[in-house]
Amino acid sequence: MTTEMDWRTQVGRSWAQNYVLTDRSFAGLTQRLLERAAPLVGTSVLDVGCGAGELSLALGRQHAGAQVLGVDVSHDLVEVAKERGNDLANVRFFEADAGSWHDPAFAADLIVSRHGVMFFADPTAAFANIRAGAAAGARLLFSCFRSPGENAWATGLAELLGLPPARDPRAPGPFAFAEPAHVEGILAAAGWHDMGFEAVDFAYVCGTGEDPVEDALGLFRRIGPAAPYLRSLEGQAKQDAEARIGEWLERHRSGNVIAMAAAAWLVSARKD
Repeated sequence: MTTEMDWRTQVGRSWAQNYVLTDRSFAGLTQRLLERAAPLVGTSVLDVGCGAGELSLALGRQHAGAQVLGVDVSHDLVEVAKERGNDLANVRFFEADAGSWHDPAFAADLIVSRHGVMFFADPTAAFANIRAGAAAGARLLFSCFRSPGENAWATGLAELLGLPPARDPRAPGPFAFAEPAHVEGILAAAGWHDMGFEAVDFAYVCGTGEDPVEDALGLFRRIGPAAPYLRSLEGQAKQDAEARIGEWLERHRSGNVIAMAAAAWLVSARKD
C-alpha cells in the first residue's frame, strides 16, 4: 500500500531525485499516452499526479495553444516540475491533491495522468471531484498497471526477495487499478461514462550505459517494490540481496540495456 503521506514524504522525495530514471523507464508508455491524447487536447489540460512534469511538459510543447496545469501532492516533485518547465508559458504546476482540489477558474476539457491515479484513498470521491471541476464533455485519459503477473520487473523482484503479495490488491498502490471491472465501477459511480480500456505493452527500461546492471540496481534501491525492503537491510543481508538482484538483472541484459516486460491499461472516459 502506498499512501498520500508516502508521496508527500519519502516516496515523493525519491522520485523527485530520480526523475530522469523514472521518465526513462516509462518512455514507451508516455509516447502512447501522448499519441492518444493528441486528438483530445482542446484549450485546457489537467495532469493529475503530474510527478516531475514529463507528460505536462510534452503536452505543453506539442499544443502551444492549450493551457496545461499539473498537480501533485509531492512538494519535491512539483518543485522539480516547475524548474523543468520554467521556459514554457502555457504550463503551470501546483501542489495539490487532485482528489479534493478545485479551481473555478480552470475547467479542463482533458484530464490526463501517467500512473498518478492509483493512490487515492477514496478513488470514487476523487474522480467525482475531478469530474465536477471539468468542462462539459471533458475527456479523461490515464494509464495504470495491469496485473503484477504481466509486469516482469515487479514480479521478478518480489519472487527473488520473497516479498509477500499485497494484503488487499485494491488498496492504494501501483496495481490498485489492475482489474478493469473494478476501475469501471469506480468511474461509473463517480459519474463518468463511455469507459474504454486499451492494453499497452511496453519496455520498462531499468538500466543503460557501460554498467547497466549497476545502473538498474541503483534504480531499484531507490524506486519500486524492492526499495523499502533494501533500506531495511544491513550488512551481509543487504549485500546478499543486492547480489541476487544483480544476477537476476544480468540475465535480462541485452548489450548495454536492461529492459523488462511491462503492461498497462490506457483508460478513457467522458463527462456528459
